[in-house]
Amino acid sequence: MQLHKFDNIQEFWDCTQAYLLQHQVENNVLLSILHTLLHNPEYYLGKPYLAIVQTNGEILAVAIRTPPRKLILSKAQNIDALRLIAQDLRQEKLPGSMGLATEAEIFSQTWQTLTGQFYQRSMVMKIYQLTAVQRVSTIRGYLRLATESDRSLLIEWLSAFFSEIDEAVSEDIEHQVDNRLKQQNTYFWVDSTPVSIASSKQVLPTIGRINLAYTPPEYRRKGYATACVAALSQKLLDQGCRHCFLIADSANPTANHIYQAIGYRPLSDWHEYLFTSKE
Repeated sequence: MQLHKFDNIQEFWDCTQAYLLQHQVENNVLLSILHTLLHNPEYYLGKPYLAIVQTNGEILAVAIRTPPRKLILSKAQNIDALRLIAQDLRQEKLPGSMGLATEAEIFSQTWQTLTGQFYQRSMVMKIYQLTAVQRVSTIRGYLRLATESDRSLLIEWLSAFFSEIDEAVSEDIEHQVDNRLKQQNTYFWVDSTPVSIASSKQVLPTIGRINLAYTPPEYRRKGYATACVAALSQKLLDQGCRHCFLIADSANPTANHIYQAIGYRPLSDWHEYLFTSKE
């Protein structure tokens, strides 16, 4: 069993794509990040960590990190492969890990053993998949692409979104917003004024992903979020996607109800962990 790291993103993609696509549901987050690294690398400000563990040419696990974010783990064929990744990163300042429930927990346990840092599960989530949008009640409004004139509103709403999910607002929030505008991947549901927001990505010709959905408190419980996510999901299907993915916080019953009403079906558990020092 050997760990191999990559500096070239294209080589990493060529090496891992067959493995990641073999379990595209479980690996949809890694596929999404790789798409960004390949086609929009300026989105990430730090050099990515790209690693595989393999034996006899067979991949056992894949790991990606885009500093300063957490490490993201693929579905693993061998739990010992996760321990090898932890050993390789033990000198790094790692804020946490995320992945399928078993993989994320095993890695985090190993990290505590190796570094002495505590690990704490910070979020329990569900991976959802949609293949057809279900008919939802008609709500007034329409889907509109976010434009440069929306920049200040996007900064405000994305900051509020990160605050609600207990994730520190990144210092590069303006960079993120500018990049979203450049990529033209963020949409508002508008009812005389913007009332809900969602963002998507066509990861591959047949795979789409909703990677942000947020409605300010004053516009909630009116059907806007449902209409926004449903319309954007349909847009991905119309562009040729056969599968749309998203990840939802299991502690948010409203969001989970919305996604299932649209046609998303829960398939796998996805956990996030935080690492903290003993001090």
